[in-house]
Amino acid sequence: MSPEMLAYPFLFLALFFESFILVTLLSQPARDARLRTAAHHGDGNTLPSVAVIVPCLNEGETVAATTQSLLALAYPKDRLRVILVDNGSTDATPMVMERFRTNPQVRILNVPERGKHIAVNAGIAVTDAEFIGCLDADSFVEPDALSEIIPCFAQKNVAAVTAAMSVYRPKNLLQHMQNAEYTFGITMRHTLASVNGLYVTPGPFSFYRRSAIKKVGGFRRGHQTEDMEMALRLQQAGYAIENAPRARVYTTSPDTVFKLVKQRVRWTTGFLRNVLGDYRCLIGARERGALGMLVLPFAIIAIGSGIALFSLMLYELIQHATTAIEVRVGIPLSYALVPRGSFDWFYFPTSLYLILGILMLFSALFLIAIGKNISKTPGNLAFCFISYTFLYGLIAPLWLIRAITDFAFGRQRDWKS
Repeated sequence: MSPEMLAYPFLFLALFFESFILVTLLSQPARDARLRTAAHHGDGNTLPSVAVIVPCLNEGETVAATTQSLLALAYPKDRLRVILVDNGSTDATPMVMERFRTNPQVRILNVPERGKHIAVNAGIAVTDAEFIGCLDADSFVEPDALSEIIPCFAQKNVAAVTAAMSVYRPKNLLQHMQNAEYTFGITMRHTLASVNGLYVTPGPFSFYRRSAIKKVGGFRRGHQTEDMEMALRLQQAGYAIENAPRARVYTTSPDTVFKLVKQRVRWTTGFLRNVLGDYRCLIGARERGALGMLVLPFAIIAIGSGIALFSLMLYELIQHATTAIEVRVGIPLSYALVPRGSFDWFYFPTSLYLILGILMLFSALFLIAIGKNISKTPGNLAFCFISYTFLYGLIAPLWLIRAITDFAFGRQRDWKS
């Protein structure tokens, strides 16, 4: 059996899942119309009370802009509170927070015991708001974001709503690559929400129904992925998680490969420890519908397939490089040295593996374009497409391999010191 044959199952599964996303997305225009209609109902006298908690650990450079973006939300001021929680910062974060001390919409807490879940729980304890939002202190929201989110709670079984994330002012190709990935995620979350298949409520501007949090218990450490653990716990309790694709939030992203790998190792090991450990009962659970029967199994397969396809790619590169060297040292030049102007496509290395890979890439780029369209996120996708095409397949396996190693050996890594 050739190495390429091993890749076919993974590629077919990836294409199947992307096709499922596209078909599901195209089959829900009525649902999208319902959400858009709901977004325009009511007035300031009927809107629910909301509190947004901003946990901060050494975020002195960004917390002021984050807070200002929250205060600029198009929502009645008497129904919106911002809770800033200093979680043992050692930089200028406490001093920056003090600038907002006199603002009647802002409350400042000091929680020395570190842990994002501890900070969020402290914020929940001091408010009686009907809906609780969380926003990372390095993220910024559009003024209409909250107005897009609240209507998604129209059905009583909806316990949480996620927003549409993008990278804040990407500066290099690595950040453009992440922006493409986040935009792809907009399509994924919007589609999976229609089948209640979301298993994470990201830190940037996810909202929760207070009564649901009270019923399932507060936030937990969740293997350093408390937002994923909470989403899985809500799903286990039978709640639904919705998505507001036009609630735009921008988050800063790692600007070096080292920082990016460190971040994604935390995310991936958190996923493995939560899904294969604490919430393994959700895998294959028919009562959880698409989440248990499709989304979680495919997410696990995706981790293994990413490593397998990367290994096969390295094998193919080494094989072709070896062939080229052999040709150059004496074997007839064949396609290695083709006279200028006489290239023959006959020598182009084609295979079903290559065709499927190209098809999967173009499907992903198409879903990225859809994500930009449904979220109405501004900006040009040209750099995103280029960086995603040439970088993602090379960098993603780095964090996947390291995450699987950490998971297998029970290794714990700190995210912030």
